Amino acid sequence: MKSLENKVAIITGGASGIGKACAELFVKEGAKVCITDLNEELGNKTAAELGENAMFLKADSSLPEDNQMIVQKTVEKFGALHIAVNNAGIGGEANKVADLSLEGWKKVIDINLNGVFYGMHYQIPEIKKNGGSIVNMASILGSVGFANSSAYVAAKHGVVGLTKTAAWEYGTDNVRINAVGPGFIKTPLVDSALDTDTLKFLESQHAFQRLGEPIEVAELVLWLASDKSSFATGTYYPIDGGYLAK
Repeated sequence: MKSLENKVAIITGGASGIGKACAELFVKEGAKVCITDLNEELGNKTAAELGENAMFLKADSSLPEDNQMIVQKTVEKFGALHIAVNNAGIGGEANKVADLSLEGWKKVIDINLNGVFYGMHYQIPEIKKNGGSIVNMASILGSVGFANSSAYVAAKHGVVGLTKTAAWEYGTDNVRINAVGPGFIKTPLVDSALDTDTLKFLESQHAFQRLGEPIEVAELVLWLASDKSSFATGTYYPIDGGYLAK
């Protein structure tokens, strides 16, 4: 039996990168998946590639009403909700704290932190009905700092704390909630934001001397989403190629 047979999942930011790798793996393992993203073209393309067990919704994870809509339409389409992967995120403006624009700070916090809260706020009542798992996408920067990325670092630290708190609140409701902390992964977000020299430097900061692949993160997310991780909750799981081991 496939590890996600008869399960229904939401994956935010699922049109590319880690989110897309998760969606592909989830469908392969038997799940029905709702992919959300702001990129309508890529989202529709990904859903079409995955076939009848996938649907796409254009949605902004920083808006409470969009998160509510995602849950409602997923349940209407597939009949239940068992799994949520709150993956949508942006890198945001690169600046020191005193130089970071107020708008730049707010945008990153709204998407990377508030979006995870809004997601869980609407996901948990549905997941409680059948039991299930929520995986929140943090980062290695959920546990360490990184110059010129104060909003991103603050948001990802917040995701880890939010995850731990929610896990305690819903442990007796058969809802498991964990966070994943990828190192630097080869995704469109990283490729578009960094030049060649920066990429080479980042590769050197990992024990493997390379960036990770989206599927390597997706495999961990799959385990946390499945019943194989039945005693795992409230934990932050780095998958970082040794970045944090320095």
